[in-house]
Amino acid sequence: MHRRASYGTHDLYRGRSHCGEAHMKSTWTANWTDRITEPAAAAAGAIFIVSLATLAGAWFFEYVVKIAPCPLCLAQRIPYHVIIPLSLLLAIAALAHAPRALLTVGFAAIAIAACCGVVLGIYHSGVEWHWWPGPADCSGPLTDLRSGGSLLDQLHGVHVVRCDEAAWRFLGLSLAGYNVLISLALASVSGLGLVAARAAPSMARPLAN
Repeated sequence: MHRRASYGTHDLYRGRSHCGEAHMKSTWTANWTDRITEPAAAAAGAIFIVSLATLAGAWFFEYVVKIAPCPLCLAQRIPYHVIIPLSLLLAIAALAHAPRALLTVGFAAIAIAACCGVVLGIYHSGVEWHWWPGPADCSGPLTDLRSGGSLLDQLHGVHVVRCDEAAWRFLGLSLAGYNVLISLALASVSGLGLVAARAAPSMARPLAN
């Protein structure tokens, strides 16, 4: 009888232990699920994924499709080098319930970088459609044949990707045009994230036990 009682006590303790572990695990999972779906964290995560995919697409066109980027194409990649690491850090900060001021500044910086991408994309698209002149080093007359040297030497030395000729279009838009749309979307999402960050609680909330 004593042995059966000890077995029963052990089974009861083990059952309670399993229930406690299951409760802690479900609470931890629910807590982090809530954090991931918070507006500020979701906005930063979406910006990170979209911007990283956009830059990866640019590399795909360059190294796989073999479409060499012009100087304006390379300039349009600069905002993504700012947005990608900043959005990743901002997503982590939002998950950790960083101060509202920090999140607000981060989303504002991303919005500014995205707007710079919009301006660069519009400028490049206008150059491609010949609405205005582009940089002298990649559009218009590219060589000055009076600068000296033989004509053959100058022709061999010229290897410039033109900024005023779209190498690829889909549905009437070049890569610069699609960059305008993507940058506008990133700026819009960063604006939503900024609003969410300002509405978030100012005090950090610890993880539930």
